[in-house]
Amino acid sequence: MAPLALVVLVAASCGGGGKGRVAKPRPPARPILERVSDLAAGVPRGHRITLRAHPGGRVLARLGSKTEFGSPQTLSVAFRKGRWLAVRSSTLGNEQLGWVDARSARLHLLRRPLSLEVDLSRMELRVHEGDGIARRISVAIGAPDTPTPPGEFFVTDKLPGAEFGSYYGCCILALSGRQPDLPRGWSGGDRLAIHGSPAATWGHAVSNGCLHADEADLRYLMRIVPLGTRVVVHA
Repeated sequence: MAPLALVVLVAASCGGGGKGRVAKPRPPARPILERVSDLAAGVPRGHRITLRAHPGGRVLARLGSKTEFGSPQTLSVAFRKGRWLAVRSSTLGNEQLGWVDARSARLHLLRRPLSLEVDLSRMELRVHEGDGIARRISVAIGAPDTPTPPGEFFVTDKLPGAEFGSYYGCCILALSGRQPDLPRGWSGGDRLAIHGSPAATWGHAVSNGCLHADEADLRYLMRIVPLGTRVVVHA
């Protein structure tokens, strides 16, 4: 007598009417592109990550675990597709995103339910927490010749103003965005930031692109805003 396994094999291959055919396995579902607004990604200490033009694509930049100012590298996440994350970075300019394999890079994923909104027409910064506005802050914005660029940025560093000059006030929240319209002869760099001012400039369009705020408001932001917090600037 034939072994049972052989009988089953013959029946499956020779059975009439197509009965007993094994269904072909379905291909794995393609990852869905998801927009993200409340997530940041921290680079582990001592690690380096690679940012690509698209998942598995050409290399755009490589980043270490510290920013140029020495803060922990914490990137804002814009999209998620399977294990790949599209992140914002100050190295990529104001509009380009870089894709990173979160699994192989061993990124720390961090929730960021708080966000900042800058309304240039009202010269106002709004702190969003949950479904409400936690605080409204009057700010100075870029002058007509050096307007603050709109876009989606994030907080990269929180720095003491005194280490960079008294004209920055008590505190600096550096942003990932860059100013494309610098005044001629300016040597202070092109990074956008929220910082203080020697005079009460808030409510006026007078800066080189940065946002100026009162010291009490700056200290509040320094206390509650973590690195990687999303900042949306619009007209």
